[in-house]
Amino acid sequence: MILPRFAFFSLLALAVRFFPLTCAAQQAPSTPLPPPADTVLEHLPASDPETPPEAPSARQPPSYEGQQTRRILGIIPNFRSVSADQKLPALRTGEKLKLTLEDSFDYSSFIYVGILAGVSQTEGSYPEFHTGAPAYARYYWHNFADTLNGNLMTEFLLPSATREDPRYYTLGRGGFFKRTGYSVTRLLVTRTDGGRMAPNLSEIVGNGAASGLSGLYYPAQERTWTKTGQRWVTQVGLDGFSNLIKEFWPDVNSRLFHNKY
Repeated sequence: MILPRFAFFSLLALAVRFFPLTCAAQQAPSTPLPPPADTVLEHLPASDPETPPEAPSARQPPSYEGQQTRRILGIIPNFRSVSADQKLPALRTGEKLKLTLEDSFDYSSFIYVGILAGVSQTEGSYPEFHTGAPAYARYYWHNFADTLNGNLMTEFLLPSATREDPRYYTLGRGGFFKRTGYSVTRLLVTRTDGGRMAPNLSEIVGNGAASGLSGLYYPAQERTWTKTGQRWVTQVGLDGFSNLIKEFWPDVNSRLFHNKY
């Protein structure tokens, strides 16, 4: 009986050895085996040894070159300025009228007119207005009428008739003299609604017409050709100075105010 006993204990030992493994195999969820290494390598994209790996692109800081804002110093309206290299659709007639009203009736325009009235009264530009507070009131409404007439002519009526764009397109690059010359010549040259260059009839003819209309509300002594011409030249000069400020405002805002406004 030695052989059967030996066989019995041998089977018992094998059962004790493999029974835990069998139970564990039944309890554990079946997971697919990973594919062989050869298969994984076959599906990897082939790399070109001559092409270096792409370096992660560094985030570039935003550029503010020639970037206009709605207002200068947060106060002065800058609604008609277009940033450098910015392409905008042509303005419709209603949009040109909206620009005119924004420029004419913005709260800052009343301050601007008040300053002009004070300067005119100090210089005694129109002795017929006399002196004191009543004189200042006369200077004020005359200057306001001049501003409104000029805006209507140069931003709405003439640009609508000649299909000119009343906005100022910033150059934004180049030296000081180049950009100064550009801003001043915008008094003579402008863009049409179609994007072509054309004589700036809105600026020259428009301000001339506004100066002529001012004779309707100025005293009779101020309706001479000389006085009308002076108002015409003054308004064109102010527009040229305005273009100069608009051209260099992005630089001032970036370097001095760190694009605060």
